[in-house]
Formats: sequence, structure tokens, C-alpha cells
Amino acid sequence: MRKALVIGNWKQNGSIASVKALADSVVSSCLDESVDVAVCPAALHLPVVAPLLGDAIALGAQDVSEYSGGAYTGQISAAMLVETGCQYVLVGHSERRALCAESSVAVGVKAKSALGSGLTPVVCVGETLDERKANQTEAVIFEQLDGFFSALGSDELTQCVIAYEPVWAIGSGLSASAEQAGEVHAAIRTKLESYAAGSGAVIRILYGGSVKPGNAAEIFAQPDVDGGLIGGAALDAADFSAIVSAASGSGE
Repeated sequence: MRKALVIGNWKQNGSIASVKALADSVVSSCLDESVDVAVCPAALHLPVVAPLLGDAIALGAQDVSEYSGGAYTGQISAAMLVETGCQYVLVGHSERRALCAESSVAVGVKAKSALGSGLTPVVCVGETLDERKANQTEAVIFEQLDGFFSALGSDELTQCVIAYEPVWAIGSGLSASAEQAGEVHAAIRTKLESYAAGSGAVIRILYGGSVKPGNAAEIFAQPDVDGGLIGGAALDAADFSAIVSAASGSGE
């Protein structure tokens, strides 16, 4: 049984005052025990948000260093994130792949570092619009998964979450149709099974890319979609709460 999971990625948004207010609103409005919920504030806001979440909402980070410590200026280790109260961490988000030239192998190394400190890595994969138009969606995603898996063992794979985020849908107002999302999620699940027998049945796969209250239920109704990684809509507590409600009962 895969329990639905909805994660809000707040990206580089907010002030101390505004993230406190948002955290309070999320905690008061997202109380659905059938759905696991997490929020990922900016790194500097993690210790501000952590004490406000209580037991109902998990804390996540937006990135993690592949190194455990040392002379790596500006980086934040998995152990440091755990000290702030983090349970989840995003790795390989398309914005970091594009803007910071993160390779799929580096994403796998980050995921392994996260697992070593007890964090659950949320591994992001997805294709650009040109790649989709060229019918390269599966080839691109499978390459990303191959690189990621090369750093892990089979037992470690089952401790991860996968997030499918078509790059062309992130922040664009466009979204994959429920059928398109379902097809890609099913392909990802089959690919995971090829790495480790049984892993496809247990690993949660989230959809991200302009998910809103109006389309969330249809997307989450797909049998291989186990929740969402939410960007813009996560900055509005009412919208985020509606998306969490839509995920209720979406788990297998």
C-alpha cells in the first residue's frame, strides 16, 4: 500500500515573516491523515519553519551536498539538514540540473549521501518540451534514472521517492494531461522494477508541473501517481490544502 505524499516546494521565495505565516496556515489546513505532507522552504528558513510544523507536516530541504563535510564553501551536508529537523530532501530538480549543470550521476551521489544520514531523497526526473516533441520522453527519463541508480544499491532504491516533473510544465501554466502523466509514471514504475524486483510496487512516484486545485484530482486518480511535488500552488495555503485533499485516497 503506497500512501499518498504531497510536497510543497517553496523554492527561493518568502521572508521570515511570510514563511512563518505560510507554515502556520499549512499546519492548520492540511490535516489529512491519509496523506503524508511535507514542505521544503529555502535553506535559511528551515530552522524558522521547523518548530512550527509539529508532527503533522514533515520538513524537507531543496538540495543537499554530495559531501559529508569539509572545505565545500556554500554547501549544506545531509547531517546538517537532519539537525534542522528535515526528513526529506529534493535532489536533481530540473532547475538545478539546468542552472547548476548537475549530472544524473551527481544526483545519485546526493541521494546516497541523504540516505546515509536518514533523509528520504525525492529524486526529480523529467523531459523538456523539445524532447517530448521528439518522442524522447522515456529515453531521457530512463537515462536520468540510470545515472541516479548507478550510485545506489537495490536496497537503497526502495528508500527513495521519485518525482516526475516535465520541464515544460514547471511554472509555465501548462500541465501534462492526466493520461500523459499516468503513462510516464507507469513507464517509470516498470523501469524501477528492472533495477530491483519488487521496487516498482513500493516506491512512491509523484507528479509535479503546474498542479492546481482544478486538475489535481484527475491527475492523482491515475493508478501510478502517488501524489505531487507542488511549486507555485504550494505558496498559497488554501490551494495547497485543496491539492492535499485531492490526494486523499489516491495511494494504491
